[in-house]
This record gives sequence, structure tokens and C-alpha cells, in this order.
Amino acid sequence: MSADDRVEPEADAHTSVKGTLAYRMKTVYASGARGAGSALRAVKVLPKETPSRDDRLKHWAVSLTKVHDAMAIAELGVPWWTYRAIDVVDAWLCARSRPIRVFEFGSGASTLWLADRADEVNSVEHHAGFAKVMTPVLAERENVRFLVVGPQTSAHPKIGSQKPGHDHLDFSDYVATIDRVGGLFDLIVIDGRAREACLTASIPHIAPGGLIVYDNSRRGRYKRAILASGLNSRRLRGLTPTLPYPDETSVLSLHTTS
Repeated sequence: MSADDRVEPEADAHTSVKGTLAYRMKTVYASGARGAGSALRAVKVLPKETPSRDDRLKHWAVSLTKVHDAMAIAELGVPWWTYRAIDVVDAWLCARSRPIRVFEFGSGASTLWLADRADEVNSVEHHAGFAKVMTPVLAERENVRFLVVGPQTSAHPKIGSQKPGHDHLDFSDYVATIDRVGGLFDLIVIDGRAREACLTASIPHIAPGGLIVYDNSRRGRYKRAILASGLNSRRLRGLTPTLPYPDETSVLSLHTTS
């Protein structure tokens, strides 16, 4: 999930959906879900404490009441991927030799979750408003390097985004952040803007045996980008925290030669 899905956009040049019908519908839904959650907890239909992730349906039911609230999602103790992907990546991280180095396009609950499981997390965020929310939280984590790299306004973007309202924004600097940080990463997470370009930029930085997590991979343009990458792809579809419908997160890896 991208930052624009997690926090109300700022009224600036980088706003994408504020004022649109889709945005208003999201806002109404989120407000209603939070209100319903408070009411259900008050009458003890939902527990006040978040259930274990192993109790999948209860955890998911509680998560539905925390939609579009970045800090509330973080309190669920999960990244915003499908539960199947969370399980796969969690097991992989537990088995991976230390130190573990991570790069992440798009910050949020996943940054905090990864910081508890990796030795170094580098996270780049494009959305200034969301960065203001995350900066004080991530400042408490010594193993997190938080980078805010917004898009540049351009009539002819070299690397654009197909997100509505992003037509004249160039994400070249954002995508190139992985090159500036440099080196190889055990895990790379692609969950921000210009994801197709982020995937291309990530491939040279995958450590041997490393993984790429590509969120919302059911979208057509993302499927095409993954196919064109030549990477192994494991599509993990199913329930996702806070979402009332199934989604898909893919886990990608390099082909190995025997």
C-alpha cells in the first residue's frame, strides 16, 4: 500500500486524490469502520487487544476497524501485505543469516515491523505529509535510515507514476535512492510510487538468495513488470490487514543456476 492510501494527502502539488469521488468514498468508509470498531469493542464483540496473527480471522476482523490510520495499522504488528506474504517473509527472515540488510520503497507499518527483524532498514518515502507522521516514530529506531525524496514537477517526466493526479511528477530521484544508498540488500520492498521502475532499479541490488516483496501485484501493469523482470515470482493472494477484499503480494527472487 502506498502513502497516499495511508494518510490524508496534503493540499499541495503532490496531492493525488483529495477532492475526488474515490477519495471521499475512502474517507467515509474509513470513518465508518473506525466508529464501528469503537462500538464493537465497547460491547465486547471485538477484543480491546489485538489478537495474535495466528488467530487469522480475529486479527483481520480487528484490523478492519483501523483502515487508513498509519499508526493504528502499525499497532497491529504487521506490514500492510497479504497475510500469506507476511508469513512467508517472517519465516524467511528468521532463517536468514545475520546481518540482514533491507531497502524499502514506501514507508509505514512495514518499516517498524522490519526494524524488529533486520539489522539495517533503509526506507525512502515520497509523500511529505506522511513523512511528517513517520519521522518522529522512526527516529526512535537506531537501525532505520529514513529518507524523504519527493518527486519533481516536470512537463516530461523521465520516470512517472500512473497514480491519478501524478501526470506531471518525475520520480527519478526517488527511484535512484537505492543506487545512492548502494550495496546489496537481503530484502527489498516495493510498495511506493513508480513501482515498475523501482523493480528495474532493485534487481542489481539483490543479495544472493535475497528477496523482493512487491505489493498489490494483482494490478495489470505490475504483473507485466514482474513478468518482464525475469525473476522467479510467488504470488501470495488472500486476506490483507484492514482490507475488506482479497489482495495479492508477490515475493520475487533471482533464478539460481545449479
